[in-house]
Amino acid sequence: MTLLDTDLHTDLQAKARDHLWMHFSRQSTMTDGPGVPIIVKGEGHHIFDATGKKYIDGLAGLFVVNAGHGRRRIAQAAAKQAEELAFFPLWSYAHPAAIQLAERLAHLAPGDLNHVFFSTGGGEAVETAFKLAKQYWKTQGKPTKHKVISRAIAYHGTTQGALAITGLPVMKHMFEPVTPGGFRVPNTNYYRAEESGFGGGTPEEFGLWAADRIEQMIQFEGPETVAAVFLEPVQNAGGCFPAPAGYFQRVREICDKYDVLLVSDEVICAFGRLGHYFGATAYDYQPDMITFAKAVTSGYSPLGGTIISDRIYEPFAHGDATFPHGYTFGGHPVSAAVALENLDVFEEEGLLENVRTNSPIFRSTLERLNDLPIVGDVRGDGYFFGIELVKDKATKETFDDDESERLLRGFLSKALFDAGLYCRADDRGDPVIQLAPPLTIGPAEFDEIEQILRSVLTEAWTRL
Repeated sequence: MTLLDTDLHTDLQAKARDHLWMHFSRQSTMTDGPGVPIIVKGEGHHIFDATGKKYIDGLAGLFVVNAGHGRRRIAQAAAKQAEELAFFPLWSYAHPAAIQLAERLAHLAPGDLNHVFFSTGGGEAVETAFKLAKQYWKTQGKPTKHKVISRAIAYHGTTQGALAITGLPVMKHMFEPVTPGGFRVPNTNYYRAEESGFGGGTPEEFGLWAADRIEQMIQFEGPETVAAVFLEPVQNAGGCFPAPAGYFQRVREICDKYDVLLVSDEVICAFGRLGHYFGATAYDYQPDMITFAKAVTSGYSPLGGTIISDRIYEPFAHGDATFPHGYTFGGHPVSAAVALENLDVFEEEGLLENVRTNSPIFRSTLERLNDLPIVGDVRGDGYFFGIELVKDKATKETFDDDESERLLRGFLSKALFDAGLYCRADDRGDPVIQLAPPLTIGPAEFDEIEQILRSVLTEAWTRL
């Protein structure tokens, strides 16, 4: 089955080469190479390219399409809303879809997170939380509290403000100087805990050690200067680092002790990725703000937002106080209507329960790959797993930059795709393969994914 005829495909490749600037991508794949895969259709947990070839969507687009592709009812909800009210801003006005979605998200969010500030994506949601944290402390008579703490290798967005929170030097140096005030602490990668300075012990002991590094940083910088701590429930960059039991509870204690806000960045982890609407619920902690985006609409329309506690909202609730911040398309009527329909699908089909039931099976299926010499660690939670690749299992020796280049970009990414699996081969930390499929899949698809990975990783080892 060819979804685009040969002439049209050739024409699209030429137009892409001449005019399309892809994100986070080497343009040379189009200007000097054979072109770029053109994806033209999605159905369930599969995507199709222009030649008609079918692939498992092992990354839900980009941690996004949690309800799966091709949902006619969600598309129809978008069309219906566009016919009634295609656009109106939330600048001193409101519309029903945004009001209804804000109420629904407030009911789903933990504790007193009752107020939703909409944006159009995750970076904007983080930017909102960063700016709001700084303004909040000014309203409290503590104007020097402006610094933010995040974890090593963590990704929190690419805007100038969010880059201060992102812990990936490779994504920052070409844009420096970025917004000042960002400081880094160790992440929760237990597989390489000793490399972070941990002296050894159980995962729980490591978690408490890692949390205490946040307290140490607050003390070092001065509590009177620290506004917020930004943490993902499961850290994405570096390859799916879950938090050991007790970690977030200790972080909450530290934030309360020093009067620092705790922001749960759930752009990836919210809306079922960990089997709950919010990762804070999965890990049983209460943040002061939650950032979200991606799967709130399952990608059928762009939407993001920041959910804010009563405490932080209170200074803005009366008088002439204003948060001078906003986005033209934040809380877009079509996107809000899509999100409401998407959440209906989650509830009616029990997608969160599907993740909680099948996550242990997904983990055990992927752990079968531990018999391969190239696989060092399998980790993650829910439907969000990373497979770290190593050169030596006994010593955990990783690959150098040249080896990573040959392994990931030179072979793995294309080989996995050619074998029918779209996933992520990433070397922003140590080389990993990441999987975050739609929440609709189950054991049969896990086996199919494992078999593709096994075949390609076995071949990769022979090429080292």
